[in-house]
Amino acid sequence: MIEHVAHPEWIDVERWLTETVVKPGPEHERALTTAQERGMPPIEVQPTSGKLLSLLVKISGARRVLEIGTLAGFSSIWMGQALPEGGHLDTCEYLPEHAAIARENLAEAGLQDRVTVHVGPALDTLATLTGPYDLVFIDADKQNNSHYLQWAVRLGRPGTVVVLDNAVWEGALLEPERDPANAPSIVESLELLGGPLFDATVVQTAGSKGWDGFALAIVR
Repeated sequence: MIEHVAHPEWIDVERWLTETVVKPGPEHERALTTAQERGMPPIEVQPTSGKLLSLLVKISGARRVLEIGTLAGFSSIWMGQALPEGGHLDTCEYLPEHAAIARENLAEAGLQDRVTVHVGPALDTLATLTGPYDLVFIDADKQNNSHYLQWAVRLGRPGTVVVLDNAVWEGALLEPERDPANAPSIVESLELLGGPLFDATVVQTAGSKGWDGFALAIVR
């Protein structure tokens, strides 16, 4: 398993950018606090990335958003708030206890009518959903990344925006043997993004979650 190492200066810069530029609201802070208090793993996106997701929803004009991997609803809140009137977000969470916490946080943010939390294995849930979605955010078990990307194509349309988190994984894409449980699947998903189905790039990031990055794509 890869150890994600965050250098102090990366964290300091991230904190400064969060306070100066991003400016999360109390609803975002509550989602982070509840996750910590309930013993959930600290694997949500950084506030800077949450704001990016919010901006991508607005820039793309997305009305229907699909999220794979809910956790405590931190990223769901960012994207849900960015939706236009009548917009909706479907988010998939494997664990019922995590889904319950996410619903609490979404309700506190006033988004309970705009976001639906689906509980169970995401691949089972995806088979029940109807597209097209305008934006898909994938941040769940890495082993199924390629399957999730294929569902993004099936449930999307030409021009659907796709964001795949954890695309650099401490550079393990160059040495997949460093994390045989996750890195080979990340490499496979990136190769899929570089194929004919998508037009994509990858942006490296450094911050409180270590050295990582995200893929940004559109469905061809």
